[in-house]
Amino acid sequence: MPDSPPPASVYAERLTARRAAAEALAHRLETLSYARLGVFAAGLVAAGIGFGTSLLSPWFALVPLAAFVYLVAKFEMTRGRLAWTKRSAAFYAAGADRLAGKPSGAADGARFLAEDHPYAADLDLFGPGSLFERLTVCRTAVGEETLAAWLAAPAPPAEVKARQEAVADLRTRLDLREAVAVAGADVPAADYAPLVAWGSAPTDVPPAWKRVAVEVVGWGNVAAWLGWLVVGTTALPVLVFGLPSLVLAAQLLPWARRVLSPLEPAAEHLSLLEALLARVHREGFTAPRLRELQVGLAADGVTASAQIRELRVLLEWYNSRRNALFIPVAILRLWDVRFAFKLEAWRSRSGPAVGRWLRAVAEVEALSSLAGYAYENPTDVFPTVEPGPARVAAVGVGHPLIPAEKCVRNDVTLGGTDGPRLLLISGSNMSGKSTLLRAVGVNAVLALAGGVVRAGAFALSPLALGATMRVQDSLQAGRSRFYAEVTKVRQVLDLARKGEPPLLFLLDEIFSGTNSADRVAGAEGVLKTLLAAGAIGFVTTHDLSLTGVAGRLPGTVNVHFCDGFAGGELRFDYTMRPGVVAHGNGLALMRAVGLEV
Repeated sequence: MPDSPPPASVYAERLTARRAAAEALAHRLETLSYARLGVFAAGLVAAGIGFGTSLLSPWFALVPLAAFVYLVAKFEMTRGRLAWTKRSAAFYAAGADRLAGKPSGAADGARFLAEDHPYAADLDLFGPGSLFERLTVCRTAVGEETLAAWLAAPAPPAEVKARQEAVADLRTRLDLREAVAVAGADVPAADYAPLVAWGSAPTDVPPAWKRVAVEVVGWGNVAAWLGWLVVGTTALPVLVFGLPSLVLAAQLLPWARRVLSPLEPAAEHLSLLEALLARVHREGFTAPRLRELQVGLAADGVTASAQIRELRVLLEWYNSRRNALFIPVAILRLWDVRFAFKLEAWRSRSGPAVGRWLRAVAEVEALSSLAGYAYENPTDVFPTVEPGPARVAAVGVGHPLIPAEKCVRNDVTLGGTDGPRLLLISGSNMSGKSTLLRAVGVNAVLALAGGVVRAGAFALSPLALGATMRVQDSLQAGRSRFYAEVTKVRQVLDLARKGEPPLLFLLDEIFSGTNSADRVAGAEGVLKTLLAAGAIGFVTTHDLSLTGVAGRLPGTVNVHFCDGFAGGELRFDYTMRPGVVAHGNGLALMRAVGLEV
């Protein structure tokens, strides 16, 4: 996007415009509120004069009544526009916060963090300040689940390529992301699982004659009661239609409850689903994957959004039974049973397709999340993912969650036909060793999910990932930190032994919880096993005795990060250099915080 304006300026311009529009609409809403009150008062005066004197015709009261109805409609329309504008402003404010490195208020995906996942916790994929939080623009629970699944499991090259094409198509579609953000009801992570389950369940429709009987008896009840209460007929018709009503209700209400109860949790979310389906269906996509998803949103000339709209309207009519004034009519018309028949007819026609429609929406949401990140980081590039020997080759790789102006980049070559298969990284505290591992790991996750990466160039083969970077003890489980690390390393080894795809391992401060001799012996054995299984990866250490492993394991290269003193303070440049680090900074850091060492 070389000719496009910077995302920060676009967000700032649109945010200013939306806030100004919201202020104007709020002022207009206040004016309409006062006008509505004034017209109502004028209507009361006109009615009093018209019916109480001969100065005005009573019909004159219809003028302020018409004006009042118009103002009520205008008030509701303006209130809706104000809500849309405020949500639009919030969308751009969240974008501006992301670009500034601030929390945007997005879902953090903590519910997807599985304790036994081989790298999610180590790379901060889920939870506060996570990659998921940085990416997601999903409005539905299934959209969040799709994005989380993509981050948690690498895709094969063909799938990565298809997603990259879709992300490239969506990257500049800012208006689409805004429309998705403000669509429908303002509900967090709308859950449509009950709707999908209901739609895919087999229909259970009583005989057709019972539906006819319900309609006949229902209208008969209304006519009989009107005749008795208004016209003054006998009560016999009330009994004639009332008794069959009781019989039908006793037979059909339990069935109606089974049909209707699963729909109630999803009813309030249908306006959102309808809006998402409509927008996705009419968008002029060019990427094959997106066009393929659109094809599944229409059948026999009827769009998925139109079918969801029909369901929404049916449920709104059904829920009118909650209105106290309508309850008598609902009872007489056997309202629950009537709408159970209507909704079963809808399910038999459209229900099985609901799962497919939601999967399409979820995939577009996940792709839009990756595309939004790509738009906000225009210098990030699409990686090359191609089959071949296990490798990672990156030019100027940086951590995607570090603001661009603070991010120090490094070149990394690992594996392939002539690169080292293991980088053994030594270095002082706080010098950037762990950050480099996370930078490579998170970018690999993005690459294999179909997104752009924080690098000048990035190429890799299909890889599995395994990491031991964030290991914790557990008092409840009686597990020490060292035992937890040993268990995690075993998990990494098991992944490597599977062999297909090869493993990219990220081992931070390997076996730091034991003595130096055991650390060196254990680490050498683990690394020998990993390399023998075809894995490639990184190991960091403070223990310089471990760096001797490089001379005993072919394909292993020592690199390091270091620090320096300037003005009496420790300084770091976070740049990776060849060889073993010459000195540490542990004592200097202890003294810097006041420890007498």
